[in-house]
Amino acid sequence: MAAAPAPTKWLSPVPAGARLDVPFASLQGQAVTRPTGLAGGVILGVALWLRHDPQTTNLLYLELGDRPAPNTFYVGIYILIAVGAVMMFVGFLGCYGAIQESQCLLGTFFTCLVILFACEVAAGIWGFVNKDQIAKDVKQFYDQALQQALVDDEANNAKAVVKTFHETLNCCGSNTLTSLTTSVLMNNLCPSGSTVIGNLLKEDCHQKIDDLFSGKLYLIGIAAIVVAVIMIFEMILSMVLCCGIRNSSVY
Repeated sequence: MAAAPAPTKWLSPVPAGARLDVPFASLQGQAVTRPTGLAGGVILGVALWLRHDPQTTNLLYLELGDRPAPNTFYVGIYILIAVGAVMMFVGFLGCYGAIQESQCLLGTFFTCLVILFACEVAAGIWGFVNKDQIAKDVKQFYDQALQQALVDDEANNAKAVVKTFHETLNCCGSNTLTSLTTSVLMNNLCPSGSTVIGNLLKEDCHQKIDDLFSGKLYLIGIAAIVVAVIMIFEMILSMVLCCGIRNSSVY
């Protein structure tokens, strides 16, 4: 009589009460650390979009003689780019540390988050202090160019700067008086196809500059708050996970 075939190994039942060898700590760790990398990617994308926005790029790359346009606005953008890039790397580091269930890597992940959080708080304080100064510097740069363009008929560089401001912001003049003067004496500096009455009815360029940079700074503030909230939760959860790995090899 032929011997019964040996049971296939993968069909063998799991003994009652046995625990499946699933790295629960690794899975939980990836769930904890992965949002950091994703948030870093989102922040990096928003920062790059703000950096290459056509309106701000057209205005802040101008030069009036030897004087470049004030680019203090880009300081906050560069900080966001750096934070987003580092967050992506730190998220990868934390995810790898969770997979390996390494307390050292998770501790490094926590330390990096603390440093990033401190840098972001410092950048937020700087942005709050300088939020009005950014628009003020740009308005002074525009006023200087406009004054040169109206006084000196041969100031081609100043005229080019003023024309760029007017075309980009769809305005003409810093107030009602300069709008009327520019429209009557140098209508070629106003947006193409505009009329004297139309220019007077538009918002002046000072208001347009305020609206432009306040809107951009508002987006930067929202991004910074979102990152700060994510970092706080990530720091708490990473420490909980690190302590859990230290106390037990399997969650």
